[in-house]
Amino acid sequence: MYLAFHVKKTRSDISPWARFADRVLTEAISASAATSSKKGEPSRIAELLEDLRGNPQPDLDAARKDLQSGIQDTPFMILAENAGLSAEELETLALCVAVEADVRRQRLVGWLHDDPAATRISLDLLGRLLGKQHPGAITVGAGSGLARAALLDVDSTGPWGARSIRIEPAVMWALAGEARPDPELPNPTRFEIAAESTDAQYPLVFVTGPDRARRRRAAGTRLAADHVLVVPPETSETAWRAAVREATLRGAGICIEATDDLPAVARHWIEHAAHIPWAVTSEHEIAITALPDRAWREFHASGDQADDGEWSSAFGAHIDRLGHRLSPEQLERAAEIAARSDRDLHGAVRRLSSGPIDRLARRVRPRRGWDDLVLDDDRRRHLEELVARYRNSETVYDRWGFPSVPSSGLIALFSGDPGTGKTLSAEVVAGELGLDLFVVDLATVVSKYIGETEKNLEEVFDAAAIGNQVLFFDEADSLFGRRTEVSDARDRYANLEVSYLLQRLEIFGGLVVLATNLVSNIDPAFMRRIDVAIDYALPESDERRRLWEISFPVGAPLSDDVDLDELAVRYKIAGGSIRKASLYAAFLAAEDNAPISAELISIALEREYKKLGRLRPGN
Repeated sequence: MYLAFHVKKTRSDISPWARFADRVLTEAISASAATSSKKGEPSRIAELLEDLRGNPQPDLDAARKDLQSGIQDTPFMILAENAGLSAEELETLALCVAVEADVRRQRLVGWLHDDPAATRISLDLLGRLLGKQHPGAITVGAGSGLARAALLDVDSTGPWGARSIRIEPAVMWALAGEARPDPELPNPTRFEIAAESTDAQYPLVFVTGPDRARRRRAAGTRLAADHVLVVPPETSETAWRAAVREATLRGAGICIEATDDLPAVARHWIEHAAHIPWAVTSEHEIAITALPDRAWREFHASGDQADDGEWSSAFGAHIDRLGHRLSPEQLERAAEIAARSDRDLHGAVRRLSSGPIDRLARRVRPRRGWDDLVLDDDRRRHLEELVARYRNSETVYDRWGFPSVPSSGLIALFSGDPGTGKTLSAEVVAGELGLDLFVVDLATVVSKYIGETEKNLEEVFDAAAIGNQVLFFDEADSLFGRRTEVSDARDRYANLEVSYLLQRLEIFGGLVVLATNLVSNIDPAFMRRIDVAIDYALPESDERRRLWEISFPVGAPLSDDVDLDELAVRYKIAGGSIRKASLYAAFLAAEDNAPISAELISIALEREYKKLGRLRPGN
């Protein structure tokens, strides 16, 4: 249970812990004054003592009994219960908190120390105040409940008996009603309600699995806590003290999201703060040498895509998923983005993939559709089947139970002559799926330094996987080329890059499109992994007629002497060349401030054929 209340403004309704502290101080002051060699108490001390005596106080035994049987739902007693304090530790905490909270008590402590500046209780004074029957300084030692909960600190310098006891400020703020988290907590730290479960719950669990959100939820169902603090594997002692203290104040567990082995300081606190339920989540199992010396249970969380329940929890039961196939972690992030930025699902998913991938790949937000793509019926049907296969993968793999081995990803190969529609097809497919197309920039991905190419490609694949975006490798034979016999170090590392790509493609869960003009140059091992292959050929005359038609916008001033049927029959060129010739002719017409004539188109085609290294028909 978390502490939340306001300090009483009057002294008539004083808390049991404050009454106990006042009684202890009153008896100590009275005994010290009776045996003091001083001729009299300083006037201010006398006033403070009289103020304390004016409060309704039982004798010390009654005050101790009153403290032990204090109201259980008060913040002070909730704190004691959360920390698992003994009766003696409870008395120490009551005394130290009361002195920390009230300047008048601090002046009395200074008088007892015979040093006005020593306003906190020392180890020596603690023993003298609470009597021989009390363990005194042991209640604040390293093995005490107060130390294990990081509620206080003892000075580390000076003579042992003179070292003062300091209650951590976060404790005082919490007792005063402040609900904000401790600023010394590890960054980032977040608070979550643990998932409800009817399964057995444990004080220490380890959860492994590929998906971060699933690991965290699996830990919550197994951990003996209603709330958890989710923290990174921090190495700072100060940050860990703050985490343990905050968990104690909140009556919560701690979930560590480990990226590698546990830091030594984390293992120490897991072993030390046994009053807190602990969970450690990681993608891979923690090495046995890094495990804490405590009994623990281990579980595995699946890495499947988000299920219907997770989608409903994030966006509501009737959300249109728009073909997006997200992992639970991706879905969780998308929901956060949508909530904070007032974006819809598609906008949130698009925002997910921004970042490093924009440095290594060119983002294309599809603007062209099926009407812009001129293909024969067979190739068009093949593309539509590619879209349908990606869109229905959730049904086939998740609902029908077909094994997604090695992954549920989809690899397509578009091969054929330049300008036949490979890049446009990739854009149309991405647009139909509601996804962005990332064209991998080979100039920024490929590096002359060993290992850098693989590192850059890893960033691209990881970023694309976040939003399930479409990866497009143009001129794919340059990256996916055949491995060669190793004759020197360069061959060896070139082969390593190809081998890396083979492995990375197998585990990628999204859509990858490879485009090449030279399919024979691609390594045969990639060909075995291709799911859909489409061979693009030069368009036939009726297709060329359609290409010429759509290459001139409605607002383009086309001369009456332009015969599109003749152009389609006479010039056997690819769609890319047709679009370039149309644009070239348009610029010539704009310069002449005249319509686009057949003569200008003829000039443009002459330039285009020269680029292709061919003679224009009729020349």
